[in-house]
Amino acid sequence: MARIHMIGGEKGGVGKSLVARILAQYFIDREIPFLGFDADRSHGALMRFYSGYASPVTVDRYESLDAVVEAAIAEPGREVLLDLAAQTQEPLVRWIESASLLDLEEEAGFKLVYWHVMDSGRDSVDLLRNLLDRFGPRMGYVVVQNQVRGDSFSILEASGLHERALELGARFVAIRKLQETVANKLDARSTSFWSAVHGGGDRTKQLGLLERQRVKTWLRHAYEEIDRALA
Repeated sequence: MARIHMIGGEKGGVGKSLVARILAQYFIDREIPFLGFDADRSHGALMRFYSGYASPVTVDRYESLDAVVEAAIAEPGREVLLDLAAQTQEPLVRWIESASLLDLEEEAGFKLVYWHVMDSGRDSVDLLRNLLDRFGPRMGYVVVQNQVRGDSFSILEASGLHERALELGARFVAIRKLQETVANKLDARSTSFWSAVHGGGDRTKQLGLLERQRVKTWLRHAYEEIDRALA
């Protein structure tokens, strides 16, 4: 069954584009066929770093989002990655409900998986509650605790939503914080993870040996988390 991975979280600045980049690189490194769709018009990570695999999509146009499902159905062995911008959940929900997509999944041969990317703040917890209230057991969930945006998720633990999400079949993924100097260099130089690890591209933008090793270690941990989430 084809899977459509919707990378969201609704709140800006929680690291949705970072997670989309990691997933894209994961599929490439694992030699898993995938197709990306980028809904972020201003900071589209997939179009910026993986343009050979991605196309732009407009969330508030049904026919644009319909193409995502059609792509998944056309090649069931291929993963589909949809990188959502902030504040796009309402039009996304309207699109899902307009065609009763969650009722169509088994018949049409695809599965929707919502990756809720969150920081350690209360807003992300409240948005997770809204997501679970909206879809309940009908949606597939991966909850991404982005430690780049805070390493204590005590608010989530105290809310009871961790247990509730697990009961609904959610998988949890932790993305560790990358050493700040390295992270800033990758951002400032628009360096892809592949180039960061392998030293490709402009030599003046390449990382040092130990910096590359830190990226490798960070990605390896992220891949181990994703392996468990997708198992």
